[in-house]
Amino acid sequence: MKKIENILKEVLIKVNPPKESLDYIEKFLKKFIAELEGKFRKMKADVQIFVGGSFAKGTMIRKGKYDVDVFARFDEKYRGKNISGITKKALEEMKADFSVVHGSRDYFRIDVGSSFFVEIVPVIKVKKPKEAENITDLSYFHVDYVKKKLKTGKMTEEVRLAKAFCHANKCYGAEGYINGFSGYALELLINHYKSFLNFARGMTKIKDKEIIDNEKLYKNKSEIMMNMNSAKMVSPIIVIDPTYKERNALAALSEETFRQFKEVCRKFLKNPSEKAFEEQEINLEKIKENARKTKSEFISLIAETDKQEGDVAGSKLIKFYRHLSEEIGKYYKISNKGFDYNDKKQANYFFVLKKKDFILLNGPDKKDKKNSALFRKKHKNAFVKGNRIFAKEKLDKSIREFINDWKFKNSEKMKEMHIVGLKID
Repeated sequence: MKKIENILKEVLIKVNPPKESLDYIEKFLKKFIAELEGKFRKMKADVQIFVGGSFAKGTMIRKGKYDVDVFARFDEKYRGKNISGITKKALEEMKADFSVVHGSRDYFRIDVGSSFFVEIVPVIKVKKPKEAENITDLSYFHVDYVKKKLKTGKMTEEVRLAKAFCHANKCYGAEGYINGFSGYALELLINHYKSFLNFARGMTKIKDKEIIDNEKLYKNKSEIMMNMNSAKMVSPIIVIDPTYKERNALAALSEETFRQFKEVCRKFLKNPSEKAFEEQEINLEKIKENARKTKSEFISLIAETDKQEGDVAGSKLIKFYRHLSEEIGKYYKISNKGFDYNDKKQANYFFVLKKKDFILLNGPDKKDKKNSALFRKKHKNAFVKGNRIFAKEKLDKSIREFINDWKFKNSEKMKEMHIVGLKID
């Protein structure tokens, strides 16, 4: 126990943002918000500005580049109106150098040097969460709730540990290419478990679907099942949003990500180390060398999409990665593989594999005389099993040949999946 405590103290020194960084962000925001508020007043727009996200809650962790959320909260009379367009006009009046991020409601990004960026998110002011038009309309309630619950520096430090651990192990983020723990979900989980260690231990013990209802908004599990959208109940852990009880704050978490996370929690608890909080680079040279030793093939690929950078591009790229993995898996035994998204429009894939001895091809029903004859003509070793004809096929292609052939034959499918490039690295 003493060893873990010492490790966590050392980790906190590394993950806590430097005071000078926080002061710099604070100074910028004070000036920026004052100017933005002035432009909205000039436009006679009824808007309140508030800072949200981890910066506002005091749970930000040290990063190469910080992100800060600034919300433009429009009065409810703007419901149904183009609040993104009004926000864009205000930023243009400021002569701000911004980019548009397209989504269910467009928002805006301003890069402040190389140290941080600000995202300006237009939202509608709602009295009750169920009136929200967009998930971002709930942000005000989330900030208010977390600040009330994480009152002490100790609790915010526990959240930072959880965020750093998840980030290092590629489980941090609700984006479609991660399907992990959002910052808000981690804040709720730490409020529930009271410490990072309890959280890690708790995760390893979950076997069936876990329901966490911190504010006891429901009487029992059956009431939850009756009131919540079944589509939001598929995650392995259900965290009832204390600000909106019909919402699962952890709906994005996938079974695959959760399995990986449970495993890294077990490894850390068994053998605590600061390395568990440090993002490990994929060592392709080492993977290549291991492939050679096991007489396996290795291939590294770069896939590119034409979709918008960020969640949209990342989601398309991982969807294609999973599809390609299935296609390769029909002919090869995959012993190792990996996906790495660069936050732009490209992702790197790698595979370590061996050819299967043979693949089993499904032929027609044996009663289908015409197609059975064609199948037997094409496959000399065809045989009948049950009511169907099968054939064994041996693959002689290297993985590089397979990828090049597959690209040629599936160019239309790639376009449908918004993949504009796939090259061997």
